[in-house]
Amino acid sequence: MLLAVDVGNSHTVSGIFSGGLLIAEWRLKSDRDRTGDELAIRYHSLFQMADIRSAEVTGFIISSVVPTLTAAWSSYVDRYFAGQLAAPPLTVSNAIETGITIATDNPAEVGADRIVNAVAACSLFTTGPLIVVDFGTAITFDCINGDRQYLGGAILPGIPISLDALASRTAKLPRVEIDQVPEKAVGRNTGDAIRSGVLIGFGGMVDRLVDRLAAELCPAGEPVKVIATGGMAHIIAPHSTCIQIIEPRLTLNGLRIIYEKNSTNGS
Repeated sequence: MLLAVDVGNSHTVSGIFSGGLLIAEWRLKSDRDRTGDELAIRYHSLFQMADIRSAEVTGFIISSVVPTLTAAWSSYVDRYFAGQLAAPPLTVSNAIETGITIATDNPAEVGADRIVNAVAACSLFTTGPLIVVDFGTAITFDCINGDRQYLGGAILPGIPISLDALASRTAKLPRVEIDQVPEKAVGRNTGDAIRSGVLIGFGGMVDRLVDRLAAELCPAGEPVKVIATGGMAHIIAPHSTCIQIIEPRLTLNGLRIIYEKNSTNGS
């Protein structure tokens, strides 16, 4: 079995694959002070609840944008999976085999999660240019051309950051939940006005930015496939006209694919 882990700034998403099948998945807060032993307590408990024996884990791969947690996971794996892994633990970077070309100015600075998403998107669509929109702590747009070259993209503050800034930097605007969709764009109260601005505004932002990115990605006007992922994807996608597919497990599947490319047995 393969333990795949994606450490983001706000949440850590992890899953267990048996062959190519995802049999367990967890989404937890990313606590930057957590140690390897604390990870062991938490995840071994999750294994038990999912009726998975930790001794069955024979592969491990991680993508992380939080260096302290990368080290904690390394400590956890080294101590609690020693001797049972079929291949060395794998950390995603531009230096490993991914099946795509990182064609940015500085490939080493491309986030591991963006590499993984690009790989997974290319596995979904074997031809044509792609744009992946990941709704996380930051919203990232990743552009891949028809030659499977990762060209870069765009980054902007995510929805939680924007809502937090709105509540903390203004005197009278409240912190609101955005699980309710306003009936009209014209908010008749403060809560609906904020929801309209966030939901409809971010949806429009996605469409406009995808238009610009697609024009540069395909000057001849070739159709571009747009894939959305991340915890907030399902909230914004209904307010966007360009998102064609929502794939919540895009990153986990990308981790599995990369592990299989770098492992002789693809545990």
